[in-house]
Amino acid sequence: MSYARVSSHDKIVFYSLVPPTLFVVLILMTLFLTQLYHSIPIFDVQGLLNTYTVNRWYPTQSPPELWKEPHYGLLPTIWGTIYVSGIAVLLALPLSISLAVFIEELLPRRFRGYMSSLVDLMAGTPTILFGLWGLSFLGPLLKEFFMEPAHEGLGFLPIFSCTPLSGTSILTAGVMLAVMIIPFMVAVIQESYKAIPVTYKEAAWSLGLTRFEYVRLNLSMIVPAIVSAVLLGLGRASSETAAVALVVGNIYALSFCMFSPTHTLTSIIAANFGEVEMYPYMRNALFAGGLFLLTFGMIINAMGIVLLRRIRF
Repeated sequence: MSYARVSSHDKIVFYSLVPPTLFVVLILMTLFLTQLYHSIPIFDVQGLLNTYTVNRWYPTQSPPELWKEPHYGLLPTIWGTIYVSGIAVLLALPLSISLAVFIEELLPRRFRGYMSSLVDLMAGTPTILFGLWGLSFLGPLLKEFFMEPAHEGLGFLPIFSCTPLSGTSILTAGVMLAVMIIPFMVAVIQESYKAIPVTYKEAAWSLGLTRFEYVRLNLSMIVPAIVSAVLLGLGRASSETAAVALVVGNIYALSFCMFSPTHTLTSIIAANFGEVEMYPYMRNALFAGGLFLLTFGMIINAMGIVLLRRIRF
């Protein structure tokens, strides 16, 4: 058996790529260890389980020896993060699929590049602008034309039970995030849709399928990519900070009603980090929130990448 000889130039290129790769891994490990290191003190004081499952946020200057119960519980912020991100993904998924199919199947070929560039431009828009748009336009619009009518007509349902006092709410944050993550989800779905071999598409047309059946067949072949887009969109939505902090209401409350203001993990960190020197262990509690968010995001994104790699044609 003979082996191909590796040239010295190939070795140089290979070894030159090793340091950047290790550097990226080192950054990720450092990020995780930093969050963990600063979170351990609050875990020691009030326990790991209490930190993530208690509905209580009570900043105090008293020493922890005098605490009779946990003071920094992150449960409402975890729930708020999942709730807001879930609404965003549920709204963005059908729109993302529709937009990807529209670009690839209905839009004339000469306009597809322009439309794709427009979607990419939307992805590159500074997120704080979405927050200002949500605060000044989207929130008041939803309050007047959806929240108030829904509360009056369907107030017996838990998700519509609370009176909408302002436009800043869980729903507003979810709708705004849906708009923000659509470009990322469209990119994943569109690239997988374009990767379907032409022979498969021609075979589908040869069977006499209608356009609806043809599109449905193509989408069935990229289900892993669609699920991956959902997971990546969920990870993207859960990590947004500035825009969400402007429209989510920033109230520490555990609520099932979409019209209620709340806190997410990112918004509570942004809102309270300036006060950490005043209260013992608040800093560590906020780092614990960051640790949960980092772990959650890594798991969700890893699942999305694994699913995306399962697509084979």
